[in-house]
Amino acid sequence: MGEMEETRQLEPVSAEAAAAAQEQTSGAGERLPEKQYCIFRAGRERFCLEVLDVEEVVEWPTVTKVPLSPTFLMGVFNLRGSIVPVIDIAFTEGRRADLPPRHCVVGAMKGSDATDVLRLGIAADEVIGTYTTAEPLLVDAAPRDVPHCVGMLRHEDRLALALSLRRLTETFPVPVI
Repeated sequence: MGEMEETRQLEPVSAEAAAAAQEQTSGAGERLPEKQYCIFRAGRERFCLEVLDVEEVVEWPTVTKVPLSPTFLMGVFNLRGSIVPVIDIAFTEGRRADLPPRHCVVGAMKGSDATDVLRLGIAADEVIGTYTTAEPLLVDAAPRDVPHCVGMLRHEDRLALALSLRRLTETFPVPVI
């Protein structure tokens, strides 16, 4: 009928005992801080941005073309009252006009003023997801001919180019509207 349930009395653990238990489970003792990245694909390449730099990911919006704009600027769109320029970092591969991107990764960078925020949309064909790792970026492995790349990140069986919003705005200067 009724089984006897075993009851355990939990006792408080001292801070020293908790630290020792944590050290035993973590191995070496000191752990690297973890960072989270948003990983997406644009063209044939995988890219990543730190999650702290990503404001949001939206389905491909209605983009308005800007007259006489550079090739990499796909246009601008309205994000809740803010005009966001959208760049195509895979424009060198020649994106087919009949296959628009499926997502827009919106990055946000704070300016000198606390209320000054620069938003930049990045065209993405696929958003792979978020990835948390304590592994540092492979800074020395960053391609020299990709100035907006600050390093590479190992993700599953591939490498993703780690982007810097600041370098993106320097490499792809967009009009401020």
